[in-house]
Formats: sequence, C-alpha cells, structure tokens
Amino acid sequence: MTNKKDIKILRVTHLRGPNIWTYRPVIETWLDIGELEECPSNTLPGFNERLTAWLPGLIEHRCGVGERGGFLERLRDGTWAGHILEHVVLELQNMAGMKTGFGKTRSTGDHGIYKMAFRTRDEVVGRAALQAGHALLMAAINDTPFDMKATVAKLTELVDRYCLGPSTANIVDAATERRVPSIRLTEGNLVQLGHGAAQRRIWTAETDRTSAIGESIASDKDLTKTLLASCGVPVPEGSVVRSADDAWEEAEDIGLPVVVKPVDGNHGRGVTLNLMNEADVKAAYAIAAEAGDSSAVLVERYVPGNEHRVLVVGSKVVAAAKGESLFVTGDGKSTVVELCNSQINTDPRRGESEEHPLGLVNPTDHEIRLDLQRQGLTPDSIPQDGQKVLIQPNGNVADDVTDEVHPDVAYVAALAARVVGLDIAGIDLVCEDISRPLAEQRGAIIEVNASPGLLAHIKPATGKPREVGKAIVEHLFADGEVSGRIPLVGVTGTEGASLVASLVGTVLHQSGKHVGVANRKGLFLDQRRVTGADCTRFDAAQRLLINRNVQAAVFESNARAILTEGLPYDRCLVGVVTDMGQVGAVEDLYVRDQDALFNVVRSQVDVVLSEGAAVLNAADPQVVKLAELSDGGVIFYALDEQNEVLQQHRAAGGRVAFVRDQHIVLGQGSEDAPLLGLAKLKASVAAHPEAVLAAAAASWALDVPTDLICAGLRSFENK
Repeated sequence: MTNKKDIKILRVTHLRGPNIWTYRPVIETWLDIGELEECPSNTLPGFNERLTAWLPGLIEHRCGVGERGGFLERLRDGTWAGHILEHVVLELQNMAGMKTGFGKTRSTGDHGIYKMAFRTRDEVVGRAALQAGHALLMAAINDTPFDMKATVAKLTELVDRYCLGPSTANIVDAATERRVPSIRLTEGNLVQLGHGAAQRRIWTAETDRTSAIGESIASDKDLTKTLLASCGVPVPEGSVVRSADDAWEEAEDIGLPVVVKPVDGNHGRGVTLNLMNEADVKAAYAIAAEAGDSSAVLVERYVPGNEHRVLVVGSKVVAAAKGESLFVTGDGKSTVVELCNSQINTDPRRGESEEHPLGLVNPTDHEIRLDLQRQGLTPDSIPQDGQKVLIQPNGNVADDVTDEVHPDVAYVAALAARVVGLDIAGIDLVCEDISRPLAEQRGAIIEVNASPGLLAHIKPATGKPREVGKAIVEHLFADGEVSGRIPLVGVTGTEGASLVASLVGTVLHQSGKHVGVANRKGLFLDQRRVTGADCTRFDAAQRLLINRNVQAAVFESNARAILTEGLPYDRCLVGVVTDMGQVGAVEDLYVRDQDALFNVVRSQVDVVLSEGAAVLNAADPQVVKLAELSDGGVIFYALDEQNEVLQQHRAAGGRVAFVRDQHIVLGQGSEDAPLLGLAKLKASVAAHPEAVLAAAAASWALDVPTDLICAGLRSFENK
C-alpha cells in the first residue's frame, strides 16, 4: 500500500498535578496527523487486523462505548490516528507492567492538529511508550515490520527501573484510596504520604516510625533471641561461635540436628538447616561466615516443621504465609541444574524483579550445594529417573495462611515485634501447624526482620491476597479521620491573585499556624521571604508541601500554569477564583475562546474538597458559572452588596462577602458580621478592596475567627 505521511509529534508535556484532563498526572502531546485526517481507521486496508494482532489486549479497552470491545468497535466504524495512538500507548504501558487506563484525544480546531493526553505513573516510561506507540502505529498503517517483543521488553525494563516497586505501589494505592496524598521524594521507593506537618514517610515496608535501634537489634540475631527469650517468646536454643570447631562443639552440646546461620544475615542468606554430622556443620559454618559481615555465626537447635512468615503492622498480625521445601524429580537424563530450570524456574511466580513473589533457584549457590552434597550429588549430577532431590528446604514462603493463624501465635508474633522495637516486622517462625499454639508443637520464632518483603502477601502463590498496604496506611494514620492533609488554599486569576494569597497567608499566620505562601512575589515561610522569584511554578510550590514545619499553605496559580504543569496539589480546602484571565495570554496553547478558558480555570474549583469551599468573584459572570462545579460549599464576594448573584445566594442561605459603607461585611442568610473598615487597612491594601474581600471570604471558609481575620488584614502591607 502507499505509505502515509508520518504523524508529527509537535509537543510533549508532563502535567504533574490536576489539569484540564484529570486529577492525576498525565502526559499531553500535540499531534499533527497530516493526510491521515482524511483516512480514518476503516479506510486503511488491513490496518485493524495488523494492529489487533500486535495488541490483542485492545479488546479490553471500553473507550466511549462503555463496554469490553468498545475501542475495537470504534476502529471498525472508523476513528482517527490521534485517538488510536492514545489507546496504543496505554496498552503498551499495560503490557510493560504499568497498569493505566485513562486517555483522551481532542481536536484543536486546526486541520489535523490534536491534543492527546494519557495517564502514566512515570514520565520516563510514558515518554518512551509514546515514542514506541508512534512507531508501532505507523508500522501498522504502512504495513511495515515491527519488533513487538523487543519493544515490550525495553518498556518493561524502564518500568522496573523507574516506577515504584510493587510493595511501595501497593501502599501508595491504599493511601490514594483513603484520599491521602502522596509525593515521590526520590527515583527510588522513598515516598511522602500527606502534606507538610501532617506527612508520614515510607520506604517500602519501613516508615518514619521504624526505630533505627529496632533495626539494629533485628540485624543481630543473637541479641534478638536473648531479648525474645527474656520476654517468654519461644526461640530455639543456641549460641554464637567464631570457628568451625566451635560450631561443631556447640552442635554436640545442643544436640543434632542443628541450624547454622550468620548472626547478622537476612532474607535467608547463608542459612543451612537440619545438619546431622560434623562435616556438614563445619561446611555450613564457612557458608554462614561468608554470607555475614563478620565471622560470628549462630548455631541453633533445628526446629522441625514448615517455615512461616508472619507480617506484623503496629500491634496486629495482618498476614501470614507458609513455605515448603523445594524438590526436583530426576529423569535419568538431565542434570540438577537442568531439572531446576525446567521444573522450578519456569514457574511464572519466580523471577529476579520485585514483581515476582518467588526468586529464581540457582543450584550452584553454596547452601544448595551443601544440601546436594549431603545427598551425594552436585549441581552437575544426573539423578536417576524418578529420584526425588531436595533443592531448598527454606526460602519459599508464598502460600497464604492468614486465616489459619492461632490467636496465641498471633499474640507471640506481635509481642516479638514489640520486644525488638519495630512498627512493621516480618516474623519468621517454624512449626508444624500454625493453627495450633507454638508450645504444643515445640515451634519457635527463629528471626525478626525489619523492612520485610510484602510481595508474598500481596501476590501469594496460593491463597487470598492480603491488603497489607491498607494496613500500613491505617497504622500511619491511625485515627480514621486523619488524612495526612493540612489546610491548602489555591488562588487562581490574574487580578490581585498574588495579594489575595499573601493576605490569606498572613491571616493564617495570625491564627497561630506555620504558613507557607507561593505566589508571583516569591516563596514565603511565616511571612519570611525565602526567594523573590516567581513561585507559581510546580516545583516551587512543592517545596511547601514537603516541608514538615508547614501547617497550612497558600498557592497562586493561573491558566498558563495549569495548562503547562497542572496544579501542585491534588486537592485543596479552599479554591479562590478572582477572574478568568485573558484568552490572549494562553492562545498559543490552543485556548482560543472563553469556553476553552473556562475549562482550564475550572480545575481550581474541581479540586476543592467536599468539606471545603470555592470562593468566587460574583461580579464576573464566567467565574459565577464555576459554582456548580464545587464539591464543597460556595462563598461569593463582590464590592456591591446589591449584586444579583450575592442576593440570590444569600437568600438561599449561602455565604457572601461585600463592602457596605466602606466596611468589609460577611453575611449568611439574614445575619451580618461586619469585619472592619477599609480605612483601618494599610493604604497599599485598601486600594484593592476586591482582593481584601476574597481573602476575608477564604479565611472565613477556613474557620478562622473574625478577630484574627481582622488582625491579619490590618497587619499586612502590600510591598
């Protein structure tokens, strides 16, 4: 077929906060589809078949039809290249392991020029998916080859490298479900939940409540055992040794079989179980000494039974998983290494990434070599047909048994975490049956682990997945009403918006809060100017949200900032709109009429919390229309008390602010609350009565007492 002209990607923008498309971060791209404007999908021979052969998952895209297969129906009926690219990019991200579903494509009004936006969890991955999607789409249109496997592999690698790990993502998703905001602080898994002084921090299964002393104790297995035993927690007998000879002597004293492991090890590294003779004990000592950070090695009584991992969050057991020994069965032809690769490592649950609940098995590892040696084998041995070979007696904890945990076992596990001093702990215990008390079966706790792995509970090999992320968020924000939020005020407009933000910040400071303000005049902390640069940009505003001292924050924004970066916060308690601004200021961004501008500025009202309020200029008809979009209340303000909007709103019991006889007045229903005369304000402030009204109304929405509102307004000088 004749090659079509390429789709041109004119611009790519990462909108990191709420924007004209959605509440969440998206990548927006401008596309010129050229002559494809005249060629919808149903006019391109073979195109739909090629595209769906490469991307069979497109059948799950509901699109505007609202049901499975909806997008394929659009393809058959005929849709345009920009819309198709949106779905291709989303599906590529899904195939790479980064689940996303939101996308929109809209015409700009110029021939062949479209704006397309799609949800992404990481900018690097999103941009790469856009480029890959573009290449795939053009190959499908022009009937040229495309390496689908290599493309998905590359994107998957980027997801693994740049996106949050599955355990951290599970916690962040649980926080989002509870409406707790989150900010990723590094390219790794350090995440802030909440804002300012109300924030908490997590690093996968570590939190800012996790004790450094507790972590140190947990890493010292002998000290952990001593502390647990002193509190009545069952632990295996044993002692620390520093030589292979001492290890055997200790094993004889304890009685065989024994376990040998590093004093400071974790994740089962260097642990050898069920040792029955001198040679094995001494060989295990060498393995443990190499795996640890010192020559100190722990020799313990071997506890028969299955290994279990119990997850304790706060003071509760929230999940438990059981492990089993790993075996392979010989076929008389394959080596132990080959048998492991064909019978164990082919399990889709096994892999090297965090997405896999089980790791790959390498028979050349020291611990496995020793177990093989005790069976008269090496990794290169060829077991007889039907011969069962033990590969790994531990480290395969992946079967959920949470509902089977006996209350006594749960109590002992939670006690162990408290004794060590960890708010989140992985308790390793061995017993025959976790549904019975440990004392009945000589079971014991063998380790207490800081920063435990969560994946075995989130994605167990068998059994029900557990909501460990939800449990951790509930632990961090224990009070059901606590959301990690501080009072945030957003001010959007061009007429006096900076002054409104400064005034509200001053009033909040008068109320006793540590307050941050980010506006065009700079960044302010408790009225101290930190920088005089324009701080309406996203990064500047985020500085306030990550500051642990900030108890309330005020942000100025405008239509251009919303279009190019998005708002710097997910939600606010109060959203103020002073005016719409001018179309000419954003015309270069394909905003060319008042309706389009309205859809930009509405973002400020869209993010108002249900318990908050929108503060709107009643003298601007376009701003007035925003009232119906507020999830919270509405306070109108205007200089003229007789303003029709004010009168109607007040008659309905709504709150209003206006000027009467040169005095600021707050009113609701038939009640008036005069604040202060404009003459009592600094002249530089009194010259802008609309801004004073907006600030007074916003402060009222924040439940600041009227005397403090007056004090704040009087004290501020507009410089």
